[in-house]
Formats: sequence, C-alpha cells, structure tokens
Amino acid sequence: MDQQHPYNKPIYVTQPSLSPLQEFTTLLEGVWERGILTHNGPLVQELEKKLEQSLGLPRFVIVTNGTIALQMALRALGLSGSGGEVIISSFTWIATVSAIKWEGCVPVCADIDSKTLNIDPVSIEKLINERTVAIMPVHVFGNPCDVEAIAALAEKHELKVIYDAAHAIGSTWKGESVLTKGDVSATSLHATKLLNTGEGGGCITTQNALWEKLERIRFFGHNEQKDIVEDGFNGKMTEVHAALGLANLRYYHEVLNDRKQKYQRYLQWLTDVPGLQFQAQQPHGKSNYSYFPVIFEDETTLLRVTKALAKEQIYPRRYFYPSVNTFSKIMTYQPTPIAEDIARRILCLPHYFQLKETEMEKICERIHKVLS
Repeated sequence: MDQQHPYNKPIYVTQPSLSPLQEFTTLLEGVWERGILTHNGPLVQELEKKLEQSLGLPRFVIVTNGTIALQMALRALGLSGSGGEVIISSFTWIATVSAIKWEGCVPVCADIDSKTLNIDPVSIEKLINERTVAIMPVHVFGNPCDVEAIAALAEKHELKVIYDAAHAIGSTWKGESVLTKGDVSATSLHATKLLNTGEGGGCITTQNALWEKLERIRFFGHNEQKDIVEDGFNGKMTEVHAALGLANLRYYHEVLNDRKQKYQRYLQWLTDVPGLQFQAQQPHGKSNYSYFPVIFEDETTLLRVTKALAKEQIYPRRYFYPSVNTFSKIMTYQPTPIAEDIARRILCLPHYFQLKETEMEKICERIHKVLS
C-alpha cells in the first residue's frame, strides 16, 4: 500500500486507510456482472468469513454501521422496549446513547478510570438497581476494558453485557480478540476506523442461537423460509461497501503494525514533555493503537496547543468532548466528575497510515514549543 501523503497540508486527525483503487474497482466489476447489490450478497458473505479468519472470531454478523450493531444487540437480547436501564461510560461517542434510546431503554452514565479512560467497575456497581438490565462498556480508543471485572459484575447481578467495541478491531485480551467478550460486541467499520468499509459495522457473539437471531434481525426478521419470526429491521450491508472492505482487509495487518509503530514514536518524542498524560492499559489487554490521545494539565493548555497547531493547518480532535452525560437535551444530567474533567483536557493527535514521520515530528515540535 502506498504510504505517501497526498497533500502537504492540511493534516487532519485521521484519514481512511484505503487499498489501491484498482483493487477495489476489480471487485466492483464482479458486482456489476452479477447484478446483485444487496440482500446478503456473495461479497458480504465472503467479507464475514475473512473477518472471522483474520480476527479469530467465531461469527461476524456484518451490518450497515456500528450504531445499528448496538441496536441489534439490545434487540437480540430481548431488551428493546423494556424501559430498563443500561449502564454506559460517560466518556463515549453519542451513538452509544442514541442506540439505547432508540431501543426504548434508558442510558445511565458511570464514571471512568482516569488512567485507562475506560468505565470504572466500581462506578458500575454503585449504579446497579432493580431497573438495570445491561452494561454497555466502551473499549475507549481500542484500549480493552477490564472485561473480567465486568463479567463478574454481570454474573453477580444477572445482567447482560454488550460491548461498544467500535474502536476495538485488532485489540486483544490475554491473546484473544476482545470482540469475543460479553454477550455481544458491536464494532464499527466506519471510514475513520483502522479497518473500514466506508460505512459499516458488525455484531460478534460466541452464542450460536444469538448469532442466528442477529442474522434474522438485520434482514427485517426473516428466517430462511422468508417467514417473519423476529421484530427486525434493515441492517444489511451492500455489496459495494463489502467490496471496499475486502480490498482494505488485504492491508489490515500492515495498517495495524503501522499504527503501533507510530504510537510508539509519538510516545518516544512526547514522554519527556512536562504535564502530559498518556492512556494506560490493563495488564492483560492489548490495544490496537488506533488513536493517540494526550491529556494536558488543564483545558487552557489544551486550547493553547490546539491554536498553535491550527496555525500550521494541523487539526487534532477533542475526542470525546464534552462527556455525554452533559448532553442535557437528550438525557438527564448525571455527574461523572472524572470523565467530565478528562473530556476537557484530552486531545487526539493525527494518527493514520498515510501520516509521514516528518509530519509527526512537526506536530511534536509544536507541542514542545508551547509547553516548554
């Protein structure tokens, strides 16, 4: 894959990792010849199988996007319309909240660990009551949650676990894909993700009956005889998106390794900068290094750095800002002081396959200059 950056400026927080165009268009020629664009076409089926093989997964139910994957998980577990409470991390993207609300449940925000940035199991347990039906933790920036502590809580209180694993393709726990954890993991194949289909996502489960239910839900609730046996909807991926996924999957391991190398290089250049904090990992979890977040001492410093980078047409992202518990137009405010504090001070630096080392050096030099 060509790693040359197509432009000198500007530098955004990310760019999609794409195969050579010819490899994508060759796959599209087959789509045009077959005349099949959707309805679980051959490329969708091929992509599912290759994802299972590449990631070490038992089943991958591919769908239109990661938000739909979360909704499907709630529906497959019989939680839709229950009005039950689903405990989430306050430090997440709005899609986590949206999926829960669209499925007729109530999101309840737990606080996070200030080092890993993932949901704090102690905070989860404080929120569990008779209305709680599930826990929906997020593997923030691909950094695995403490899945064992969460599993113990779920077993103790008889709760379902749905992982928002939007960032987590390529992340592992004790050497296995973290996507195998929980009752269902819902991941994303959006253009910003390490592996992408443009728009897309998927549900992963180790439970065969649940896998079959997820397959029915994504196609209006049809079974193999085309009878409606589930309350489903349209979650099908098109052949065009699957073709892009298959082309990009050929370079998945190259992109994954490149992310790790760039992550380590950023750390090398920024570790000695006073006042910077970096995301920590669980002892048994291994991140996919798909994002590079830095946490400043205060919001004022973050804004100074952001302004200095913008003068060079370098655009990092305040991700996630603000924390979702503060979105008062869609949910009742629930204080989570650690998440709110981190959200004000965190910045994700540009981090993607086409990013040049010279550009990374320039970014780090500007940060050094501002903070020295």
